[in-house]
Amino acid sequence: MLSLTRRLLPAVQSARAFSVTSLSRNASASASKSVDLLEGEQLIYQKLTDKFEPSQLQVQDVSGGCGSFYAITISSQAFKGLPIVKQHKLVTETLKKEIEGIHGLQIKTIAQ
Repeated sequence: MLSLTRRLLPAVQSARAFSVTSLSRNASASASKSVDLLEGEQLIYQKLTDKFEPSQLQVQDVSGGCGSFYAITISSQAFKGLPIVKQHKLVTETLKKEIEGIHGLQIKTIAQ
């Protein structure tokens, strides 16, 4: 296992840094939105922003830039009082079309 880690570590260190976008209720969306988002990250970010008006939203392509796996953290009033399973279902229903073309999705929802 150690030899595998030694072989893979240089490749991991040279990989593109993940794009992270946070939106704060107190900051303007245009000022806090990263221009470094990949096309898939931008699409997911916009759909979730339109649907949930989040106070915090992070979208990361954790597949190294190929768009096959995304990690999403979203905080919204829309999740208040709902079980986590229902919160995640709302997110996946919003991204139904995008999910068809990817292999994995990690979702963290935060109710306000």
